[in-house]
Amino acid sequence: MASKEEIEKFMMADFPQSKCIVEAVGEQSATVRHRIGFDELRPGGTVSGPVLMTVADCALYVAILGEIGIVSLAVTTSLTINFMRKPSSTKDIIGKCTLLKIGKSLIVGEVSLYSEGDAKAVAHVVGTYSIPKSD
Repeated sequence: MASKEEIEKFMMADFPQSKCIVEAVGEQSATVRHRIGFDELRPGGTVSGPVLMTVADCALYVAILGEIGIVSLAVTTSLTINFMRKPSSTKDIIGKCTLLKIGKSLIVGEVSLYSEGDAKAVAHVVGTYSIPKSD
């Protein structure tokens, strides 16, 4: 298991380009935030799909690291997203992840994405990560 502080330190060192902020790491769960500005928008005044996918993938990764420790080579093997409503162009995107199955080589989780302050999800994501074999 890794703490929020350990994950933040790892992310800053290995993923300095990431715009995701770790808000919380819990038992088989994590919450991340992505600040929204002009660069995250697409025509029509909404947050772009790739930004939403990034937030979901980051939330999954953080939850997994919180559960199994810092395993830098854990990789996404699948990510399915359902866009449900238009996110706000002026509010941060919040990703809340719950891990559903923790196996020896695969971990499955789901992420609900929200515009900050809105109780209705803007997207729902299910993803699977492959965990490298330990020696």
